[in-house]
Amino acid sequence: MRVELDHFFIRTSVGAPEADRLVEFGLSEGAPNRHPGQGTANRRFFFSNAFLELLWVEDPAEAQSSLIRRARLWKRWSRRSRGSSPFGICLRPVGQQAGEIPFPAWEYRPPYLPDPLVIQMGANSEVPTEPLLFYIKFGRRADSAEESRRQPLEHVAGLKAVARLRVSSPHADAASAVRRAVKRQCPCLSFVAGSKDCVEIGFDGETAGKSMDFRPTLPLIFRW
Repeated sequence: MRVELDHFFIRTSVGAPEADRLVEFGLSEGAPNRHPGQGTANRRFFFSNAFLELLWVEDPAEAQSSLIRRARLWKRWSRRSRGSSPFGICLRPVGQQAGEIPFPAWEYRPPYLPDPLVIQMGANSEVPTEPLLFYIKFGRRADSAEESRRQPLEHVAGLKAVARLRVSSPHADAASAVRRAVKRQCPCLSFVAGSKDCVEIGFDGETAGKSMDFRPTLPLIFRW
């Protein structure tokens, strides 16, 4: 089964003031979102095939509740600068296929998600040094008819589609079965060893030969 990127998130300070740096660069900000019962909120930037989310915990009690605790959202967020991976990666089926779940997972049903929708949370969710990996069968491209009417896809910076995602981590050599499975089924996603957590996003074939490094504001590099 082939899967593709639906969205990618970086854990940030409350309110994600780090997003202002992306706006200054030339990205058009989409509508923010809150997750009632999960205790998180975000600021988002949409491209034709995926979106980037800056995520924070706004209600620690909800994020640590019995229903949410197994996802380790509070631990991952509160320790994002002390060893926990600041990243999360959501995958979806390619096209309209919806076959087997692409990696070892458990069913996550947060209060904000209506029945019968469910998130397949990677079994590595309890390993905070790894990016949180999860899968949704109901994911859609940002440029689908319904989504494109609600979110801006045009950016002054000229970026259009996410072509690849490379995640650097000090813990890349100790990959879980979840991460190994994702590498086999999602060619646009790779994991490499690095001295610090960082994600590199390649856009539009990278034909312009340009790049932007948002560190230290965000552990993020754009190439296009």
